[in-house]
Amino acid sequence: MAKVKGAVTVNTERCKGCNLCVVACPKGVLALMQKEVNNRGYHFAHMANPDECIGCSSCALVCPDACIEVYRVTEK
Repeated sequence: MAKVKGAVTVNTERCKGCNLCVVACPKGVLALMQKEVNNRGYHFAHMANPDECIGCSSCALVCPDACIEVYRVTEK
């Protein structure tokens, strides 16, 4: 049976670091960058634990600025 993995892309320049996506993720995939900021001065979200992503889209649903896109990839 094929395994479905998820992948998240974050528009880092639009992200304001509200942390809602990090809290919404059931697998703890996302985190805020601690040492880097975007052009607007915010710590932005990134995939800290990409192997755990299941592609549930919870992060994208709660993002108030629509910065997140979720993809599902089928592995054979």
